[in-house]
Amino acid sequence: MLTYPNIDPIAISLGPLNVHWYGLMYLLAFLCAWGLATYRAKQRADWNSEMVSDLVFFGALGVVLGGRVGYVLFYEFGKFLADPIWLFKVWTGGMSFHGGFLGVMIAMLLWCHKYKKTWFETLDFIAPCVPTGLMFGRIGNFIGGELYGRQVSDPNFALGMIFPTDPLHLVRHPSQLYQALCEGLLLFLILWFYSAKPRPRYAVSAIFLMGYGCARFFMEFFREPDADQGYILFGWMTKGAQGIGFMALARAVAVK
Repeated sequence: MLTYPNIDPIAISLGPLNVHWYGLMYLLAFLCAWGLATYRAKQRADWNSEMVSDLVFFGALGVVLGGRVGYVLFYEFGKFLADPIWLFKVWTGGMSFHGGFLGVMIAMLLWCHKYKKTWFETLDFIAPCVPTGLMFGRIGNFIGGELYGRQVSDPNFALGMIFPTDPLHLVRHPSQLYQALCEGLLLFLILWFYSAKPRPRYAVSAIFLMGYGCARFFMEFFREPDADQGYILFGWMTKGAQGIGFMALARAVAVK
């Protein structure tokens, strides 16, 4: 059984200012996306560094604003109705991939309008730069001891781990690390090498959406469902698996 490293969630303290590891992971995600996109832009005559910087900036706003609003609307709408100001209390935690995805889509529409680029041309360009951000986000979840996995049947399971944030102190899957590797590193490698050569329009973005959808759907079976949500379909499907599965299926149908 693995030992949870029990890392202090606060990475740096500067007087009254506390910089959390989760925030640093977001910073690393955006910096990595900017670096990868800059490299890709150098291979294309119709892209430049200014366009890349604006694209990453627009995307960052979409991720943060969309992720927060999505979490509030999809998961904690009751709390929002009771205290609307809670929407702005981002330091309390709570981000949603579904909301972040929608936020990025809106941000990309605005960027496309500014630079007169087509929708899928932009998505095909930026898609290979996204999985590393997902990887850093899951590492941030792991450091914070949140979104841990389901209980394992064998307490001596080699990859099992007890999270100090788990009130039951059960041996669980470190599902955040599974997701970091599968939805992050593995998907990045597939997309990066696939997009290294000219591909048909829609192909790269389709590989990303279907690849992420399938990976996330599979990983949901190792992840503990949110306590206030549980299993919402067929007695075994979580809200995350349902939403992501439908997204991947819809994208596959759209490509065909």
